[in-house]
Amino acid sequence: MPKSGKPSIEEIRHSLAHVLAIAVLKKFPDAKLGIGPAIDDGFYYDFLLPRPLKEDELPELQKSMVKIIKEELPFKGKEISVSEAKEMFKGQQFKQELIEEFSKEGKTLTAYDTGGVFIDLCKGGHVTNTRQIPHDAFTLTKIAGAYWRGDEKNAQLQRIYGLAFETEKELEKYEKMLEEAKKRDHKRLGVKLDLFTFSPLVGAGLPLWTPRGTFIRNELDNFVWALRKEAGYMQVDIPHITKKELYETSGHWDKFKDELFKITTREGHLFAMKPMNCPHHTQIYARKQHSYREMPRRYANTTKVYRDEQTGELAGLSRVRAITQDDAHVFCRHTQVKEEIGKIWNIIEKFYKAVGFNLRIRLSLYDPEHPEKYLGTPDIWRRSEKELRTLIKERDVKSTEAIGEAAFYGPKIDFMASDSLGREWQVATIQLDMNMPDRFDLTCINEKGEKERIVMIHAAIMGSIERYLAILIEHFAGAFPLWLSPIQVVVIPVGEAHQGYAWGINEDLRLADIQSELDDSNETLAKRVRSAETQKIPYIVVVGEKEMHANTLSVRKRGKGNLGTQTLKNFLGTLKGEIASKML
Repeated sequence: MPKSGKPSIEEIRHSLAHVLAIAVLKKFPDAKLGIGPAIDDGFYYDFLLPRPLKEDELPELQKSMVKIIKEELPFKGKEISVSEAKEMFKGQQFKQELIEEFSKEGKTLTAYDTGGVFIDLCKGGHVTNTRQIPHDAFTLTKIAGAYWRGDEKNAQLQRIYGLAFETEKELEKYEKMLEEAKKRDHKRLGVKLDLFTFSPLVGAGLPLWTPRGTFIRNELDNFVWALRKEAGYMQVDIPHITKKELYETSGHWDKFKDELFKITTREGHLFAMKPMNCPHHTQIYARKQHSYREMPRRYANTTKVYRDEQTGELAGLSRVRAITQDDAHVFCRHTQVKEEIGKIWNIIEKFYKAVGFNLRIRLSLYDPEHPEKYLGTPDIWRRSEKELRTLIKERDVKSTEAIGEAAFYGPKIDFMASDSLGREWQVATIQLDMNMPDRFDLTCINEKGEKERIVMIHAAIMGSIERYLAILIEHFAGAFPLWLSPIQVVVIPVGEAHQGYAWGINEDLRLADIQSELDDSNETLAKRVRSAETQKIPYIVVVGEKEMHANTLSVRKRGKGNLGTQTLKNFLGTLKGEIASKML
C-alpha cells in the first residue's frame, strides 16, 4: 500500500511506469501490457503494440505523462482473488500468464488502481498521489525490443525506457554523465584504438583481438598470475568441451542447460561447450586421494567459456558468447578457509590498486524464499554465510548484504568498484562452496586416517576479461596507464634526414621490451604528433637535427606536454620505473 510522507525514488520510478502505461493506452487502446518495474536509474514498461513505435514519438508520450501527473491521480492497492484478477485483466494475455503462475506458487495477488483510469497487477511500492512525482525530473529515453519473459521463443515486445530522479538537477547531472559515457563507449573506442573487432563471418558476441588488444589482455592476465604464483597457486589446463554427465553431477546442467552450446558426436554422445570451469577442476583434484599434509591445493586457469546468449542481449565486450575467465579454485579444509580467502583478498586489493579502483564489499546471499534456485540444504547455506560474515568482520571493513545474489552453489564476497564516471561495477568475486565437494565426494585423509569432506573456494580476479576490459576502456577513456598501453612510445623523425636515427631509437626501445612504434609517414610533423595524441599514446619522442647531433631525444608526455630533451638511457629508466611500479 502507498505510505504517507515523502515517497522514495523507487516508488516514484515505479509510479512513473504506471503513468507511462496510461499514456501508451491513450495512444494505443488495444496495447497489450507486459511488466513495468523501477530500475537503477529510472523505469521501463513492455508493450505489445499494433505498430512499431518511433523514437520521435517519445516527446509526445512524455507530454502526455506530464499532463496525467498534474491530474493528481491517487494510487490505491488491494488484494484480489485469482478469479477477480482474471476478470480484471481479460484480454491481457501476458497478465493472464502471470496470474496463472502466481496462483500456482500460492502468492497473494494485488492490483493497483491509478485514479480509476488504469489498473495493473502489481505488488506495490507507489506514491500516494501523482502530484508527488516531480514532473520535471524524468524523461523518456529510448525504445528497445524485449522478448516476453526474456525468452526468444515468446513474443517480442517494445520496451520504453525512462530516466527518473527526485530533482531536475539530479536528472541533468545524470544526463551529462551519460553524454560523457557515450564519448567513452568501449565499442567506439575499441575500434578507434584498434583493440578488437567483430566479424559477421565469425558471429555476434565472438570478439577478435588485435595485437594491441591482445597486449592489454596479456598484461592483465600476467599480473594476476604473478600475484597468484606468489600465493602458491599452480597452473592447470582443461578442455573446452565435456560430457553432459559432468554438469549433471555438478548441478549446472539443470540450471544452465538452455544456455549451453551443445555438440552431438558421430557416435551420438552429447557434449557441451563449457560455460564454467569449476566442474573440470574438481576432476583434477579427484584424480587421486590427498593427504591433509598436501592441503590446500590451489589451481589457476585462464581459459575461455561459452554461453549461448540471445543476440539481442549481446553488448560489445560487456556481454559476449566467448568469455575469458581468469579462474582459480582452492580445495582446502574447513580450518584453512579463513587464511585462503585472506590470500585471495590480498591479491584482489593489489590488482585493483594498479588501476586506481577503490573497492566496496558486498556479501551476496542465498534467498530463503526461493530455495529451488540453489544447491544444498539451508543448514549448509547458514554455515557458509556465517563463515563469510565472520571473515568480513575480522577484516574490519564495511559491507552491505544482497539477498538472492549468491552463486547457485554458495555465498560470495563481491568486490564493487566505481569508475571515473561514478558508475559502480561488480569486479572480483570470492565464492565459498560447500555443495560441489559433496556432489563430487571430494575429501582428504585427515590426521586420524579418516576421509574428511573438504571445501571449495572459487576465485575470479577479473571474472570476464572481456567485460573487465570494457570497464577499463571507459574508465580511462582509452588513455591507459603506461604499463597497460599497447603502444607506450611513438618515435617521430622531423624529416627524412632523421629517419635512420629515429629507427635506431625505436629499435633500442623495442629491445628493452618497450611497446614502441616509428611514425615516419609522409605527413607533417604536427599531423603525426596529433595522430599520436588521438591514439592516446603515453609518450611521444621527436628527433631532429639537434637531437641527432647531441645523441638525445625530445620527449612529450600525455597530459603534461613537453618534458624537454634527455638521453635514451635516462628515458628508458623513467619508462622502466613507471611500468614496474604500475603508476597511474
